[in-house]
Amino acid sequence: PQYGLVFDAGSTHTALYIYRWPADKENGTGIVSQVEACTVSGPGISSYADDPAGAGTSLKPCLDKAMEIVPAEQQRETPTYLGATAGMRLLREQNSTKAEQVFAEVAKAIGEYPVDFRGARILTGNEEGSFSWITVNYLLETLVKFSFAEKWEHPRETEVLGALDLGGASTQITFQPGVTIEDKNTSVFFRLYGTNYSLYTHSPLLYGQTQALKRLLAALRQGSPLPQQISHPCYPKGYQENITTADLYDSPCVHAPSTPSPAQVLTVTGTGDPAACSTAIQKLFNFTCGANRTCGFNGVYQPPVRGQFFAFAGFYYTFHFLNLTSQQSLSDVNSTVQTFCKKNWAELVETFPQEKGYLHMYCSMAVYILTLLLDGYKFNEYTWSNIHFSQQAANTDIGWTLGFMLNFTNMIPTEALEHVKGHQPSLWAGAVSFIVLAIV
Repeated sequence: PQYGLVFDAGSTHTALYIYRWPADKENGTGIVSQVEACTVSGPGISSYADDPAGAGTSLKPCLDKAMEIVPAEQQRETPTYLGATAGMRLLREQNSTKAEQVFAEVAKAIGEYPVDFRGARILTGNEEGSFSWITVNYLLETLVKFSFAEKWEHPRETEVLGALDLGGASTQITFQPGVTIEDKNTSVFFRLYGTNYSLYTHSPLLYGQTQALKRLLAALRQGSPLPQQISHPCYPKGYQENITTADLYDSPCVHAPSTPSPAQVLTVTGTGDPAACSTAIQKLFNFTCGANRTCGFNGVYQPPVRGQFFAFAGFYYTFHFLNLTSQQSLSDVNSTVQTFCKKNWAELVETFPQEKGYLHMYCSMAVYILTLLLDGYKFNEYTWSNIHFSQQAANTDIGWTLGFMLNFTNMIPTEALEHVKGHQPSLWAGAVSFIVLAIV
């Protein structure tokens, strides 16, 4: 078998995925399997802007693990990539020199290992969405399937699935609409296994859950009569924390109302009010569309959602915690989230002692996800049942990394391979006889 390594350098953390596939079937499908996923300890590489060497060092334990898995004689032929997403997109906007320094240190660290390192780069939002879409449909065999006749065929009755991704700094929606895409900036085209796919994809930066909830906190502070005291309707009643203005305004997504004193301490107090939480989160979006235009939010064109969707990453983690990944109806989801958001802090700590780190945030994350899917992407009570919340498909983590590697190692051919058919011996005999007679 052959191996491939892909680092997913997200805004909040980095993970290394190790893939394997049989060498004699490189252009097949359904045959790339995930051997291991290794989570890099510490924050995302964009957090090392002031310590670039630390970004490179953080990757080494996972690379060491990969070297134990990939046989020594194959390591030098193992394609290795690092793809960075919205966290590094933001850092590049903020300070391109620091972003380049982080990449230089990351490349230097990976270069110390005997692998075929093919570079570190920042993916565009459209690439991230498109590669996730390829991953989902490749794993679920909607693009091509090995038939009972022992050949690769395009499944005739199978609809491709849409992909919904939610990271720390950005979110993506990618699907095949039933209409012509009006805005070319939201359109991608693939020809895979001899079939054309025209996809709608959009990746709003600043709408990943970490950055969105940070913007929510800043907005609540701005509306507070006492700037040092913040009442947070999405945090449970009885919960209180102190944060500094430096922590609140450390992202280009969050604009300080004036030059803040970095050492100023703010007290955040939970009030556990789901209705006020929903109202506050809706203010992060602009849901109005221009005349004669269908849009999602902030005036960006979006055709109506169509078909089945896989929702993964942040969508899955929050709903998994709330036990909402079993195709529950929208009314059940709403009532579960409402009930959870009304629980006080003491109750939650007693019920979920292992989850203390993120426990105060699950209500705001759940309300944010519902707002994004229903008001932002325009799912409704009828199309809600088309969303499948899942972390994996075919024992493989869903995300952009597999689609990225398939694309860059050319394991998905742009055209289906043609079958060369030999003629039967009787046809050859007849043809030769005809030529001989013609000559005579």
